[in-house]
Amino acid sequence: MTTTRGVLLLCALGLGAWSQANAQTAAEGCPILPASTGLTWEYSSAGDADFCRALREDGSEAFGMYISKKPGFEPKRSDREEEGRVDGQQIHWYRSELAGKPDIIARETLVKVGRDRTAHIWVQAESQDRLNQALQATQLLQFPSAQLTSN
Repeated sequence: MTTTRGVLLLCALGLGAWSQANAQTAAEGCPILPASTGLTWEYSSAGDADFCRALREDGSEAFGMYISKKPGFEPKRSDREEEGRVDGQQIHWYRSELAGKPDIIARETLVKVGRDRTAHIWVQAESQDRLNQALQATQLLQFPSAQLTSN
């Protein structure tokens, strides 16, 4: 009887660890977010669009995205700042401003996802270090085409 309990306890612990390691990929409609980032997804949907927020352990947003057929963001070449990669695609990050928050550093970009969808990704940071951390995390995103084009 004790052996059975021990085996059950080990199975439960293993399942718990597996669940935690894969929690970042569980948000329906969001790209795969590696556990190494320390971020988790908050997800909601609206019609045929997906809204994903990558949250830090303290609940603050590292970055967010809106995945839809027609993004509301239109990049302007004069606002280009950093170059980068998201899901293997070469992208440019564009400077943006938040009304009433002049101390926040904000960036936005677009990433083509599947045949007919685009991810509008944004980062809002209180410091250059936080901005760099968030931009690095976005480089690790993986958009599974079957998941995102089926909506």
